[in-house]
Amino acid sequence: MAGNKRTGLSALADAGNDGEDFSAIDAIGGPRGVIESMLPGVVFVVLFVATSNLNLTIAVSAVLAVLQVIVRLIQRQSVMGAVSGLVAVGICLIWAWQTHEARNYYIFGFITNAGYAALLAVSLIARVPGLGLVVEFIHSLPTEHFKAWFHDWMDDKALKRAYMIVTGLWVGLFLLRLVVQVPLYLTNHVAALGVTRLLMGIPFWALAIWASYLIIATPMHRHKVAAKKTQTEVAVDAGLEPSATGKDDDAS
Repeated sequence: MAGNKRTGLSALADAGNDGEDFSAIDAIGGPRGVIESMLPGVVFVVLFVATSNLNLTIAVSAVLAVLQVIVRLIQRQSVMGAVSGLVAVGICLIWAWQTHEARNYYIFGFITNAGYAALLAVSLIARVPGLGLVVEFIHSLPTEHFKAWFHDWMDDKALKRAYMIVTGLWVGLFLLRLVVQVPLYLTNHVAALGVTRLLMGIPFWALAIWASYLIIATPMHRHKVAAKKTQTEVAVDAGLEPSATGKDDDAS
């Protein structure tokens, strides 16, 4: 069943399920996912520092990213993570190649971190926690009755408060990356920037997901239990068998 485990923020959608064991490592793709995510960045910074040859560094990093996708295709495994990583690495490499500056490999990361921080900050100001929107959307896609779906979790004060906290946590994560890394970029400390980017990448991502799980698991569990109880009461009032409702909730 390990192959069916959700990764990234999708893993948080299962928080609060009965018997659900949460693993931060599984949530970031397992050991293989960690290696595949970090390897292009490691190769880029190590090779550039060792050779000072930007073109060689770009070429080797690009080949490595493509090989990761090919290996997954050969092994008939999911390639979504590898493909998305390939696109991101490709953008970074093209940016560095066109500007002839190794430090510009990291600009795309600055843009995405700033964009995420801004969007989540706006959601906090609007009192509609962005992380809550994402997690709840993944958990139960509101194909219809959007208003009911929205109020279902927004009207749960404990759950909304937890989502507000984790949204603020992620804003802090994205801003911290910028505060630490942008000065290194501006002073052209490529090696230090590369190492810092690696340390504040997957490890920080895993820590944030783990902390988010700890914060939302209990209120989400209580919310799901209350929802099941309500469904059962409605079913009984309607003369249906209680088991006819709510039995597949955790499967989502």
